[in-house]
Amino acid sequence: MRIGELVALTGASVKAIRYYEQLGLIAPARKDNGYRSFDDHDARAVSEIRELASLGVSPQQAAPFLECLGLGHDRGDDCVSSLSVYRDTIANLDRMIGSLSERRIELQRRLNESAERTFTQRSNMTDFTLLPEGLPVPDDDGAAGHLPGMHLPNLVLPTSDGRRVSFDALGPGRTVVYLYPLTGKPGVDLPEGWDAIPGARGCSTEACDFSNHFDQLRQAGAQRVYGMSSQSPEYQDEVVQRLQLPFTMISDESLAVADALKLPTFAAPGHERLYSRLTLIVRDGEIEHAFYPIFPPNTHAQQVLAWLEQHPA
Repeated sequence: MRIGELVALTGASVKAIRYYEQLGLIAPARKDNGYRSFDDHDARAVSEIRELASLGVSPQQAAPFLECLGLGHDRGDDCVSSLSVYRDTIANLDRMIGSLSERRIELQRRLNESAERTFTQRSNMTDFTLLPEGLPVPDDDGAAGHLPGMHLPNLVLPTSDGRRVSFDALGPGRTVVYLYPLTGKPGVDLPEGWDAIPGARGCSTEACDFSNHFDQLRQAGAQRVYGMSSQSPEYQDEVVQRLQLPFTMISDESLAVADALKLPTFAAPGHERLYSRLTLIVRDGEIEHAFYPIFPPNTHAQQVLAWLEQHPA
């Protein structure tokens, strides 16, 4: 076959094929007119080189794999010499990952330091228990009226502390799960027009209110308190650490719980679906009470506390 046919068969570029030939990885025959003539062996070699490259094994390291194929083995890594290339490549990747991780940590440190410095300089709102004035109040559209009496779905979800919880088996007694759309953090902008969306603003203030009343909630019969959103566990962990929350967050990035329980959600710029602010009182896997809509969020934990005190288990 000619080089154009080899390109079509393997997906490699003409330049790449000529480079492989320069490295001695393939050795096409020459016709009387001087054109290269490639065969099935060359096509297999080119495909092997490309597959290895996709894994981080450079063409310069591919020779042992091609030699292994040339000996009649079904796979290029059936030979011991190929395995040593794997080990060397893994070691190089580990070094790269370590270096990149160190860079990321330093960049994140500088970002947080700069953002917090800028935030302090430009904003008088340093108390997370406060909210801006004039926020729109969400309407009660009845979207949570069906929840009392429902059982939690059988879903296993990750948490901000690196663990996983069975959502239908949070534990005996009462559990408070407050759902929120998203929390901001230094250096990361909130969606455009966030404050104009009824019930959107106030996730950090709500978290702080639950933190401030955590011991009282426990004394009133809440065995556990969880925050829950569709943000990643890593993002949630940053919030838990920064706000020094005494409880963990549950991450539901696919909004599986929302789908199972038909919970209210909304869209915002850059976010197709977010949880509407809602709090569940769960008792032995069954929803006992639902708070919805929630406003203002910065005093909502006190509302939950009052309900628990008025409805002792």
